[in-house]
Amino acid sequence: MTTSEVLRRVRKIEIKTKALSHQIFAGEYHSAFKGRGMAFSEVREYQWGDDVRNMDWNVTARMSTPYVKVFEEERELTVVLLVDISRSGLFGTQVRTKREQIAEMAATLAFSAMLNNDKVGVLLFSDRVEKFIPPKKGRSHLLHIIRELLEYQPEHDGTDVGEALRFLTNAIKRRCTAFVLSDMLDVREDGTPRYEDALKVAVNRHDVSVIRVYDPRERVLPDVGLVHVKDSESGAAAWVNTSSRSMRAAYARWFSDASAASLKLFNKYQVDSVDIATDQDYVKGLMALFHKR
Repeated sequence: MTTSEVLRRVRKIEIKTKALSHQIFAGEYHSAFKGRGMAFSEVREYQWGDDVRNMDWNVTARMSTPYVKVFEEERELTVVLLVDISRSGLFGTQVRTKREQIAEMAATLAFSAMLNNDKVGVLLFSDRVEKFIPPKKGRSHLLHIIRELLEYQPEHDGTDVGEALRFLTNAIKRRCTAFVLSDMLDVREDGTPRYEDALKVAVNRHDVSVIRVYDPRERVLPDVGLVHVKDSESGAAAWVNTSSRSMRAAYARWFSDASAASLKLFNKYQVDSVDIATDQDYVKGLMALFHKR
């Protein structure tokens, strides 16, 4: 893709997602994600009814009278988008590939954050962190993020959601709002997620939401006879008889079990999530995620 082509795509996405952010998401985003944290404001003398857990013992000791910390609602957020750019994202049999769907949703979330004067950062990951753009404000920063979402070519093929979550936990010290945009197919052979430990730590530090993107053909195989399939990440290949009803049923069951295992994990750690297909209107999906909050 040439520089002019990239710039045209950036401009096209900017126009579309900026309009969506202004017309649809701004109010929903604000109500869903604003005011979820409290920042220290000042100390004052203790009054009857104050929560003793807010006592400032250092000031109390100096002044020889009880003082408490006063907190106020944080008006600005730090938003970090964890974007899966592994090779599995290149799959797409409908309107667009998974990666194209993810890029446009990430841009829409970034514009929504900018409209609310929030800082936005991006973490691009495969089976390792490929690129980290620290949170900042401003239109030029936002356009830089969109260019990277469209243009960046990963150096590695696999997927490691846990590595991305661990990097987030270590890199962002203050509580942030994090969106993981991925197919979340980082699972063991039995379909159980490999990233539980990292997720458990991340949700204690940050406000994490998951947007799972999938292609319909990943859930149900078509009956098209004998086909040669290849795993885009591992390179493993095999011939599969898609005309076998039992084979198709076994695959559908595995995918369903893997999705259910991920959802169970999200519920366990109170992580809001939504599933959005490549042939679906992602606006409805994102609105559903906002309404969950």
